[in-house]
Amino acid sequence: FKKCMACHAIGPDAKVKVGPPLNGIVGAKWAHFEGYAYSQDIKDGAAAGKVWDVATLNDYIENPKHLAPKGKMAFAGVKSESERADLIAFLAQFKPDGSK
Repeated sequence: FKKCMACHAIGPDAKVKVGPPLNGIVGAKWAHFEGYAYSQDIKDGAAAGKVWDVATLNDYIENPKHLAPKGKMAFAGVKSESERADLIAFLAQFKPDGSK
């Protein structure tokens, strides 16, 4: 999660940074965090009923521009499959309220 910390927070005291907090992200609907100004790509995904399941998160974390070409996330992605799996497993520990 260290690569994500510059822009995202997680845990009970997580607040909006450059990006939204990631509490409860695994299984959440796209654009689920109230009060964050998501890109139109992410809002369109939410309107289409998309969910951040493991496969979608894996794709997004590998190359954010693949799923959201006009998205705000200015991150090249995590190329290592095992590193992405570890990151998703870490994120999956956190409930929407930030507790484990």
